[in-house]
Amino acid sequence: MAVSVNWLKAGRGFQTANLLGACAFIVNGAFHQAWPSVVTNIAWFLISAVALLRMRTAGTLPAPADDAPQVQFPGIPDTTGQLAVVEVLTGSVHGDADGQCPLH
Repeated sequence: MAVSVNWLKAGRGFQTANLLGACAFIVNGAFHQAWPSVVTNIAWFLISAVALLRMRTAGTLPAPADDAPQVQFPGIPDTTGQLAVVEVLTGSVHGDADGQCPLH
């Protein structure tokens, strides 16, 4: 879904592979009567199919607006180029008696 709504980038090849993979898992799940897997892969198939239809009608998936908030998922490296701002605390908690941080 993250690729389908353009949170992560991927093209038609990626969506086509997902669609074909979902079809294969639907057939396999049905053969083995693994109905939860079949239902899950039908959803995955529909996500890929909708993404491919959107790419076909619009040429590509629309890019998110510049003012759209960036989403950072746990475990995915941050590629936005933004630096984290770390606030250094000063005072008697981190410093000595005069309230100064010993690192500065």
